[in-house]
Amino acid sequence: MTTDMITTFWETFLEDRKSRNLPLPVRYDAWHFCNDETSANNLADLVLAGQKKATASLFWEYEAEGSSVPKPGDLSIITRWDGTPVCIIETTEITIYPFDQVPESFAFDEGEGDRSLQYWKDVHLAYFTEECAAIGRTVEPSMPVVCERFRMIYRPTPK
Repeated sequence: MTTDMITTFWETFLEDRKSRNLPLPVRYDAWHFCNDETSANNLADLVLAGQKKATASLFWEYEAEGSSVPKPGDLSIITRWDGTPVCIIETTEITIYPFDQVPESFAFDEGEGDRSLQYWKDVHLAYFTEECAAIGRTVEPSMPVVCERFRMIYRPTPK
């Protein structure tokens, strides 16, 4: 991800907010979804289409990295796999559920596949299995999942 593209995108966002007399945030993260190019780009497109309004991550990853779980009001620049920024989202809600208790409504809001809970479980179990292996953990039905809901607050206007 190129820092210049992200910085320019953020500055354009701030100029847009300034022109509308909106508060100017000072902090953001920049990231892409998933751990492969096709999924990362497809999920970014789902956010742009307004279908994807939530994402899930493994709580144990935050522990392993020594980082904080997102909180409402946090801003994130969503990028494609290659680092190209596409939009800015604002976290609106964080709930931590055991994997086997993630609600169907959350799976629907993630906007992936057929939006069913079964699809969500299948895809996320495969993903979390890789993540657990990377941090020396074992997948468990009760593993804590950070369920983040968000709203898209900015996307550049097409030229």
